Amino acid sequence: MPRILIVDDSPTQLIGLKRLVEKLGYQTLTAGDGAASIEIARRELPDLILMDVVMPNLNGFQATRTITRDPKTSHIPIVLVTTKDQETDRVWGLRQGAKAYLTKPVNESDLINIITRCLLET
Repeated sequence: MPRILIVDDSPTQLIGLKRLVEKLGYQTLTAGDGAASIEIARRELPDLILMDVVMPNLNGFQATRTITRDPKTSHIPIVLVTTKDQETDRVWGLRQGAKAYLTKPVNESDLINIITRCLLET
């Protein structure tokens, strides 16, 4: 069963995404900021990461760049899930190594499609 790391500093967002992902039948891991996401990704090697962007300490762009450039974790697809809805943010996120970019509030069917696609590509 694939394991998905969900990264968000908002407990409400974290719980909402966790419930949705678990409802789809996946196991979940969680992190509250970018620094923790890097540590967990290196230790647990999840199958996919859902990453918020606006977080304290290390933001989602920085964490995505670190994870996708580390040989140990570079194979893990990252989907940015954020309130930042500008095209420049989307382009920047994909340049950091993200495989997809979703804006909040997340459309459930879009999330399901992207998770499925990313897991099939790995």
